[in-house]
Amino acid sequence: MARSSPRYVCTACGASHAKWAGQCDACGAWNTLEEEGAKAGPGPAPKAGRRIALAGLDAEERPAPRAASGIAELDRVLGGGLVPGSAVLVAGDPGIGKSTLLLQAAARFAAGGLSTLYISGEEAAAQVRMRAKRLGLQDAPVRLGAETALSDILATLDAERPGLAIIDSIQTMWSDTADSAPGSVTQVRAVAHQLTAFAKRRGTAIILVGHVTKEGQIAGPRVVEHMVDTVLHFEGERGHQFRILRGIKNRFGATDEIGVFEMTGQGLAEIANPSELFLSERGQPAPGSVVFAGIEGSRPVLVELQALVAPTPHAQPRRTVVGWDGGRLAMILAVLEARCGIPFAGLDVYLNVAGGLKIAEPAADLAVAAALLSAREGEPLAHDTVVFGEISLSGALRPVGQTENRLKEARKLGFTAAILPEGGKPGPTGGLGLTRMGQLADLAGGVFGAG
Repeated sequence: MARSSPRYVCTACGASHAKWAGQCDACGAWNTLEEEGAKAGPGPAPKAGRRIALAGLDAEERPAPRAASGIAELDRVLGGGLVPGSAVLVAGDPGIGKSTLLLQAAARFAAGGLSTLYISGEEAAAQVRMRAKRLGLQDAPVRLGAETALSDILATLDAERPGLAIIDSIQTMWSDTADSAPGSVTQVRAVAHQLTAFAKRRGTAIILVGHVTKEGQIAGPRVVEHMVDTVLHFEGERGHQFRILRGIKNRFGATDEIGVFEMTGQGLAEIANPSELFLSERGQPAPGSVVFAGIEGSRPVLVELQALVAPTPHAQPRRTVVGWDGGRLAMILAVLEARCGIPFAGLDVYLNVAGGLKIAEPAADLAVAAALLSAREGEPLAHDTVVFGEISLSGALRPVGQTENRLKEARKLGFTAAILPEGGKPGPTGGLGLTRMGQLADLAGGVFGAG
């Protein structure tokens, strides 16, 4: 039978191309096109479909039952627990603790009465048992298997009918229906499709472990993220003991929710109050140190922003950012110079989010500006003050959402003052002194005497 021409698929976005090119036309990524196995020519005619049942929007559906693991931080990110028949993708850097977290979760789920299978494709069963013994989980009623052939795994799942199956990892699995090597675009997509279809058909919850590329993206085509119900990203810095489990996508709960863990000798320990932990190593007031009151998902989190401004010996000043968007830092520096008359030319600028947390919300603009001004002028901000607010290109300060929750978290941790934009609904202040500002120049001149 004649075979059709091969296709080339982008590993970054999943777009299909008729021929190879150095750059993907869909997403602009370079050197990401891989050949997909050529498929056979025309096959048998498709069968006639059947009519599906339709229902109105007012039809009542009972909420899906959830199985709680007992690990509060994991259940929070999942939206309250694991939904039967759901497919969850957990991704993260190598060695960040994905297997450790899922082995602990498997033991908790199994102890709670949920039939649990752990299938390892990267490690032998003896290695997984050694990790379980080190974590004190050797007596957990988890059934363990080591296999990479998807057909054997599906046959085992079909015979055992577990409530939860953990596949570690999807890049090591291979399906005989796809003509390519394990870990390729075709194999990853085929394996994810068959496992997700099995989860929906049998009601078994499937957790897939995925690798992360050097750019921090989930390896494999983006279409895999669309196949599953929930995508969780496990992140953290190697030099810090903190680990963040962040919900990127969740069909059964809120996205951008985070769970905070601490890596210990006995595995990952959940952190009930991450704000207190992120600020635990904060010392005496120092120039460039500012506490930002942020929101991660539904949880308020207080974190320290650290800035350092120093004369540069080079013709091109350095702009180094850890835990925040470098482009947004450039914008803040431009607004400070254009609207407040405070230049940073000839100065190296370093910005760091303490604790290894990554911040994405614009509400950190004002705290970053305060840290930069404090570092440049050598004037520390009051130790008991939190800062938050968005900065526009005109230099105006814009109010942000959930002001009341941010201030409530600050009061709970002993802060007595807050700097925030005008407007918004702060709610009851509870003795917290509020300094409201309408322009960035008010912060520069009124607090630091700059400009």
